Amino acid sequence: MLRSMTGYGKATTEFQKKQITIELRSVNSKQLDLNTRLPGIYRERDLEIRQIINQRAERGKMDFSISLDNQSDEKSISLNRSIVKSYYEELKFIAEETGQHHVDFVGTIARLPEIWNNTRPELSEGEWLILKAGIVKALDAFDEFRTAEGKSLEKDLTQRIETIQKLLVEVTPFEKRRGELLKQKLETKIKEAVSVENIDNNRLEQELIYYIEKLDITEEKVRLTTHLQYFIDTMNEPANNGRKLAFISQEIGREINTIGSKANDADMQKIVVLMKDELEKIKEQMLNVL
Repeated sequence: MLRSMTGYGKATTEFQKKQITIELRSVNSKQLDLNTRLPGIYRERDLEIRQIINQRAERGKMDFSISLDNQSDEKSISLNRSIVKSYYEELKFIAEETGQHHVDFVGTIARLPEIWNNTRPELSEGEWLILKAGIVKALDAFDEFRTAEGKSLEKDLTQRIETIQKLLVEVTPFEKRRGELLKQKLETKIKEAVSVENIDNNRLEQELIYYIEKLDITEEKVRLTTHLQYFIDTMNEPANNGRKLAFISQEIGREINTIGSKANDADMQKIVVLMKDELEKIKEQMLNVL
């Protein structure tokens, strides 16, 4: 069963007056590349959130985000009145000593960071449990999306593998005809170059057999058929085998290229080109298989 690296999952949950929206989307990548965007109150749990996602996601370039529709109580800012008064008294005293009577004390003090108290509420265990359950729910939706996409990929890949198998069968008639034409062509060339009485027919027959055997593609056809079936079998395995399938597709390409190099026939070459075209489309699809 194939799963796609492209996925999307969303879940919403609530804690007290907060509505929490959790989203996860991914595209293909060789490794896991996870980017998280969290509200300040949840950043202390970033490592744990990543571990939860890593256990389910495996591979892909992923963006994970949490948003709150009510963040008014997430961060509160208050004025440190005692420090403000101290600044004011000191600045007022200096102004009187230097004769500066029109100084904007409030504007000057407001730019000083020490006058503000920034407080952030701590994440309670109850809210964390609610959030974690929401993350799992989003991951479930994410997995469903990947599985649905994987079924479409599996259908397309199966059709292309079957097309290559059919094209391989179409090679056989041209392969037999090629041997006969090649034998006739070689005999004609030799007879043109050497007089008939000087031709050793036994030696000629041996050379023809040797030359034709060098162009024989029986082994390549057997190996290619085996690789094609192995590809189908691997797709049906329960594990995620994207990397394994990519390796098998390389082996399929190796056999197709060898058949092309041995073809020595225009009609066979056309079939080989069609097989290569299908294989390239398979490789493009494989980039998105988990």
